[in-house]
Amino acid sequence: MDVQLHDFINYVIEARQFKWDLQYFLLNEQYVKHITNPNDRKIAAYFFQQYKENVLPVLGELRKQTIHGDANEWNTLSQNGQVSGLIDFGDICYSHLINELAIALAYALMGKENTLEWAAPIISEYHKILPLEEKEIDILYWLIAARLCTSVSNSAYERVQRPENTYIQISEKPAWDLLKKWVTINPVFARNEFRLACGFEIPKEKNIDEVALERFKSVSSIFSISYKKPIYMERAAFQYMFDKYGNSYLDAYNNIPHVGHSHPKVIEAGQKQMAKLNTNTRYLYDQLNEYSANLLSYFPKPLNKVFFVNSGSAASDLAIRLARNFTGKNRVAAVEHGYHGNTQSVIEISHYKFGGKGGKGASKNVLCLPIPGTYRSDFNNETAGLSFAKDAIQKINNSEEKIAAFIAEPVVGCGGQIPLAQGYLKAMYSAIRNQGGVCISDEVQTGFGRLGDFFWGFEAQKVVPDIVILGKPMGNGHPMGAVITTDKIADAFNNEMEFFSSFGGNPVSCAIGQTVLNVIEEEQLQQNAKTVGDYYIKRLTELQQKHECIGDVRGSGLFVGFEFVKDRLTLEPDTALAQKVKNELRNQYILVGTDGPYDNVIKSKPPLCFTKENVDEVVSTVDSILNS
Repeated sequence: MDVQLHDFINYVIEARQFKWDLQYFLLNEQYVKHITNPNDRKIAAYFFQQYKENVLPVLGELRKQTIHGDANEWNTLSQNGQVSGLIDFGDICYSHLINELAIALAYALMGKENTLEWAAPIISEYHKILPLEEKEIDILYWLIAARLCTSVSNSAYERVQRPENTYIQISEKPAWDLLKKWVTINPVFARNEFRLACGFEIPKEKNIDEVALERFKSVSSIFSISYKKPIYMERAAFQYMFDKYGNSYLDAYNNIPHVGHSHPKVIEAGQKQMAKLNTNTRYLYDQLNEYSANLLSYFPKPLNKVFFVNSGSAASDLAIRLARNFTGKNRVAAVEHGYHGNTQSVIEISHYKFGGKGGKGASKNVLCLPIPGTYRSDFNNETAGLSFAKDAIQKINNSEEKIAAFIAEPVVGCGGQIPLAQGYLKAMYSAIRNQGGVCISDEVQTGFGRLGDFFWGFEAQKVVPDIVILGKPMGNGHPMGAVITTDKIADAFNNEMEFFSSFGGNPVSCAIGQTVLNVIEEEQLQQNAKTVGDYYIKRLTELQQKHECIGDVRGSGLFVGFEFVKDRLTLEPDTALAQKVKNELRNQYILVGTDGPYDNVIKSKPPLCFTKENVDEVVSTVDSILNS
C-alpha cells in the first residue's frame, strides 16, 4: 500500500494537521493531565519528553509521503485466512513514512509477551517490500511509544469530555500494558533488534576495558567503580537503568533518584527554570521563598530556618560549624560506622572514613560511640536503646571536653542498614542538651519519606533534633543539600561574617526541590515506601527462614538490608557470599550494594517508585543464586 501511495499527491491531505498524525504527536501533550493515575501519567509524560529529545531533532531528515495512518487489526480485511486489504482511511495523512510502521507495530505488539520478537518479522517483511533507512529505524522505539501515548492520552481526555464514547477506550488497557513494558526495555536493545531485522549493522560500542582506561587517564582511580564487572551506562527511567550495550537493569540500589530516574516533572522544572533565571541568593526571587516555606512545613515548629548548599557533605560541614559556633565547644560525639560526607571536617567525625582503610583514626575532636544495633549486641531488644545510651552517656560524662554536638543517622547505612535501637536517641538527646550540646540528625539517606512510616528518620525515635542535614534525594540527582535548624542557632551564626553558597538555593535548585516534594505527595511515594517496604521485609524474612546463611533482615520502608553469616550462633560474617550475591545479581541485571563493617550486608535503597513485582524479582533471584 505504501509503495502504491509513494507518488500520490493531494494538497488537501498534505495540508491536514491533526493529533493522530505522529508528526503532530505533541498536540496530545495537553491531554496527559487527564490521566488520573499518577503512576501512569508519569510514564506518558516521560515518553513525551523523550520524543522531544530523541525524535524532534531528526524529523527534518526523514522521508514523507501519504500514509494510511491507522493500520491495525480493526481496520483489516481478510479472505480465506489471508489479509486481503485495509479499510478506514479516516486517518490518512501526509507524514513521515516510518510513522506508518510505528503505528502498525504499536497495535501488533499489544498483548504480546516477548514484544521485540514479534516486532522483528513485521519490520523485516516491510523492509523487503519498501526498504527502510537506518535513521528511520533508529527512532522507531520512540515512535511506537508515541502512538501508545497518543492513544492513552486521548482515551483519558475523551473519558472526561464524552464518557459515553467507549469506542476510543477499546485499546486503552492493552496500550497501557505495552507502555509499562516498553519503559523497561533498553532503547539501545530495541534499536539493535530493529536494525537486525532489516539487516543493518549494529553500531559498535567501546568495550568496558577501553572505557575504564579512558576514565583513568583523566580521573583518579580513587573514584571507585561498583561491581567486579563495571557497567557502562547510557540512560535511565524510574527504577530502571540502561547500559550502552542494550541491557536493562532493575535499580534496587540508588537512593539519589528519590522519585525515580529521569522523572519528567523534575526534568521539566529544571529546564523551565534554567531557561528563565538562574542566579545566586544575593537577589530576591520567589522560588527561594516558596521552596523554603514548603520544605520547612515538613518539620516540627522549632526547626524553622534553612541554609541551602550543594550537597550532603557541605550540609554536614555547615551543621558542625553551626553547632560549634552556638556552643563554643569543638568536640563532636558520633556513632561508629557513620558516614557524613567527604569534606575534611566531616571525615574527622565519620568513623566509616577515619576508622576504615586509609583512615588515620579518631582525632581529639571526636568521641566515637558504639553503634546501637540489636543484632550483634548482648542487650535485650526491648532495652537495647537505653542500655547503649547509658554506656554512651558514661563516655560523654567522662570526656575531658564538653560535647558541642552529637550526630547520628537514624539508620546507619554504611554500618549495614542498622536502625538505631528504640529509645536510644531520646536518652542521648537529653544527655547532650543537659551538658550544653546540640543534637544533629543526618537525614541525607533516610529523609523525604524513604522509611515509610515517617517522613524523617528522627520521628521514629520520637525526638526533635536541633539541626537536620539533608542531601542528595532532595534534588532527585540534582546537586542539593540543606541544613535545617532553629532560630536560636541561626541567630547565633549571624555574627556579621557573611555565609554564602554560590549555588545553594539557586532558582533552578529550588524549582527542582519543590517539584520533588510535589511528586512525593502526588504519587504517594511515602505510602508506597511503606507498603512495598513492608512487603520487602516479609519476602526477605521468608528467604531468611529458607537459607541459614542469612543471619538478619532489617530496615524500614525502602531502606533495607540483609546480612550474610557463616554460622547463626557465632555470627561469623560471610563477606565472600555477600560479594558473590551482589555480583551475581548484577550479572542478572539487578543492582544492589554491600556495606557494613565486614562488607557482608546487602543493602537495597531503590527509588521510591519501586513495586512489589520488583521486590519479587530481587528476592527470587537471590533465592536462585543461593540455591546454585
